[in-house]
Amino acid sequence: MKIFTLLPMVAIGVLASGLALPGQLVALIACVPALLAAVAASVHHAEVIAHKVGEPYGTIVLALAVTVIEAALVLSIMLAGGANAAAVPRDTVYSAVMIICTGVVGVCILLGGLRHREQSFRIEGTNSGLAALAALSVLVLVMPSLTTSSPGATYTNSQLVFVALSSLALWAVFVFIQTVRHRDYFLPAVAPADESVHAAPPSTGAAWASFVLLLVALVAVVGLAKVLSPSLERLVVHWELPKTVVGILIAMIVLLPETWAAIRAARADRLQTSMNLAIGSALASIGLTIPVVVVAAVALDLPLVLGVDDKDVALLALTFLVGAITLGSGRTNMMQGAVHLVIFAAFLFLTLVP
Repeated sequence: MKIFTLLPMVAIGVLASGLALPGQLVALIACVPALLAAVAASVHHAEVIAHKVGEPYGTIVLALAVTVIEAALVLSIMLAGGANAAAVPRDTVYSAVMIICTGVVGVCILLGGLRHREQSFRIEGTNSGLAALAALSVLVLVMPSLTTSSPGATYTNSQLVFVALSSLALWAVFVFIQTVRHRDYFLPAVAPADESVHAAPPSTGAAWASFVLLLVALVAVVGLAKVLSPSLERLVVHWELPKTVVGILIAMIVLLPETWAAIRAARADRLQTSMNLAIGSALASIGLTIPVVVVAAVALDLPLVLGVDDKDVALLALTFLVGAITLGSGRTNMMQGAVHLVIFAAFLFLTLVP
């Protein structure tokens, strides 16, 4: 559709205006609809690519593109903020894990259950990703507060290198089984509710055009999020909210394209695609962002705080315990979605009222 060709360009134009007129009310107001338009365009072009290359490659393209740009955004904040930004990578990764594993998964299961009563997916692929995600979350977010080689919630340089290599290795193995060794674990059943399944795939030229437009749209999403972040920070200070709220809001904005795509898939009775997007995105957030951050921290001697507090450790443990139970059978209903959303609500509430 022509509208989805124009939307990324319009969003980039609004982004350029926002950068040229920082703090101007008109530019900030224009950024909000432009952000939503960029999200809609990114989801459309990701679905075009997915229809051309097939699953699970389509979900990987969207997750990988969003995560690479997210990592670049975190790195730019670290370089600009110095010691004041030491906890930004931690807040970003922790927020992404909680938003995806409780919010995105919960909404997909709840809406899918409301529309289709019961849905199914392959537990072999989802459980493999969930196990890797739990291991990386503990290594990256929990263990820094328990080690004794460095003070506080930090790692030594050698420990950082080990965690970075572990993160990258597990992500690479997961992608290998997802695309080569056990691709069948991640393939959704053909869904009658999804009309696009039966449509002719796009041409190679159209797929490449969608890939370029996807990148443009994602750059616009992250850029607009960054333009809006100072206003968000001022609101947080005005309302005397914890600083981590800014990280959560930015993470939500950056994850909008994947969330929208996952919800659309669940409503079309393709919960397998939703699970591929959710678990794959969370794994990519750790597996790619942490190595990039570690390289910058070690090479440039930047301070880096990774360990979360006891409250967040408990929420992480609850998230993975409930995830292992609710996703262990391969069949879901709206009750399981409600449980995940209650944990998500607790994550948001306890951030505001720690």
